[in-house]
Amino acid sequence: MRWRVELSKRVEKAVVDLPLEVQSAFWLLVKEVSQHGPLRFNWSHYGRLHPKQDNRYHCHIKAGRPTYVVCWEVKDKRIKLVEVYYAGTHEKAPY
Repeated sequence: MRWRVELSKRVEKAVVDLPLEVQSAFWLLVKEVSQHGPLRFNWSHYGRLHPKQDNRYHCHIKAGRPTYVVCWEVKDKRIKLVEVYYAGTHEKAPY
């Protein structure tokens, strides 16, 4: 069964303003999370955001200056629901 990936309204608005190369990487990550689940060890700087909360993750989708990151949260493991709540530059990331 595939995971359902929802985008927050903030992410829906932010993605269209990202450079095309970054948008492409973003949609590839969303596709991978949908097909294989929220644990994406093959992405750069992937990891949990808070050690005590094992349901929030992030990774870098473009290195360099600026670095772009995506943050997502597992909302429900039983029904396989993930919400992407941030996509943008590392400097403005909510962590």
